[in-house]
Amino acid sequence: MRVRWTALERWARLLVPAFVAGFGLALSLPPFGFWILAFPSAALLWWRLQGLRWPTRLLLGWVSGLGVFVPSLWWVTAFNVYGGVILMLAESLAPALACAAAPRRLGRTPALAGAMVLAEGLRGIWPFGGLPMGGVALGQAGGPLADAARLGGPLLLVGMVWLGGAGLGLAVQCALSRARSRGDRTWVPGPRVGGTVLAAVGSVSVVCALAIWGGYSSDGGPAVSRLRVAAVQGGGVRGVSKSQVSPQTVYKAQVDATSEIPRFDGGRPPSLILWPEDVVALNDRLDSDPARGALAMIAVEQRATLVVGVTESISSTSFLNEIVAFSPSGRIVGRFEKVHRVPFGEYVPFRGFFKHFADLSGVPLDAVPGHGNGLLRTPAAPLGTMVSYEVFFAERGWLPTRAGAQLLIVPTNTSSYATSQVPCQEVASARLQAISEGRDLVQAAPTGFSSFIDNDGRVLERSSLGTRSVLVRDVSLRTGRTVYERVGDLLVLVAAGVLVLLGWGLSLMRAETSEAARRERWARTA
Repeated sequence: MRVRWTALERWARLLVPAFVAGFGLALSLPPFGFWILAFPSAALLWWRLQGLRWPTRLLLGWVSGLGVFVPSLWWVTAFNVYGGVILMLAESLAPALACAAAPRRLGRTPALAGAMVLAEGLRGIWPFGGLPMGGVALGQAGGPLADAARLGGPLLLVGMVWLGGAGLGLAVQCALSRARSRGDRTWVPGPRVGGTVLAAVGSVSVVCALAIWGGYSSDGGPAVSRLRVAAVQGGGVRGVSKSQVSPQTVYKAQVDATSEIPRFDGGRPPSLILWPEDVVALNDRLDSDPARGALAMIAVEQRATLVVGVTESISSTSFLNEIVAFSPSGRIVGRFEKVHRVPFGEYVPFRGFFKHFADLSGVPLDAVPGHGNGLLRTPAAPLGTMVSYEVFFAERGWLPTRAGAQLLIVPTNTSSYATSQVPCQEVASARLQAISEGRDLVQAAPTGFSSFIDNDGRVLERSSLGTRSVLVRDVSLRTGRTVYERVGDLLVLVAAGVLVLLGWGLSLMRAETSEAARRERWARTA
């Protein structure tokens, strides 16, 4: 019986800290927003991995991943329980692989940071085309590291969190080593204190240097002009599916809110009116539907460019999710079809398989994936368009910016979520996009959050959830380029790979040195 309890205690000492570390990372994310918890949480997992074989590191990484992704992705179960569970388990594999890829002792600090960056990059493309929601970088949108996104986007922030966490862990380890050596002169500390101090100072210094460099790097340059924009939020009930609300009700709410713009614009009409995603739901194509004429008339009456989200049924099994721009004369001047679809929300991957295990009636049609860089050339300005879920994908920001976008827009629809978790994470991701690309950003949602964010990631104005709101504000148009907009994720991914190789190089050198010392001791005693 004692042996059994000893085994349980051993596993508890391994698994509990790993889960606590993951849960601490979850608390650093919106809507909780305790960004500072990311660093001690990363330090805790870094410490717990010490000296463990790779299968155990793999398990602990997976448990820590559950600590992060079960709370941060729980919202998926509201759409499909089976799909939600599968996503949580699959997403947790990313940190598991990263922990397994780090050495057990020397070299763990750079290798773990690099592996976590590579794992986050993997989450951006797998499974189901990627699901980067709930990533560690979102928690830093309001923290002191955020400016570094101008250099390397969200992936750089991930690396900085883990490097900073390891630096904190090294500092604590050094302090404990010194305390124990003073209290018990017979106790011999494991790592050399001098090397530990050097590694801790080096890790923290790199993080601080990147944060400072980001603060002084190009932020998109000075404004080339100003544009008055109205973000229209029709309001309504939250936490309901599309089938539970009449499309006519949603459309009418938007029209009624738009008619109130003169009361909010301070006497000067906006040149751009942004409607949310899929607030115009059609059973036919837009070109042959009366809705086209009605939307054109709104643009003409408001004397503004109108950008609106439209869904069009194209068959009994599929639909299009588009953003359509109408000029002040009522002509359609641009279209963009959503590229990244929400798995189990806008389409069901492997529908033929999952239909045997779950009721898929809540997602009867599959959205057709779009193409293009998201640039809408309109009379108001060249607009970089990210449709809802796409704001979590870093490349959907730099693709239109490289093509000439001077303002970023995010038409979105988060009405299906009963809580503020997803809307808060969406705003955090929008802040990182604004910083990364050096562009002001405007977001419009039918029930919130609609918001204005400047190129420094500051939320200038944000609506309340569920209410009817019309946000009217002047934004800056910019043409400058950030480092990240120029190079994308390539340099960060390469640097992450180099850190992993460096970590293993140090580990192998330490192993060879230890083996040589062992042989020398054996020769002396022989």
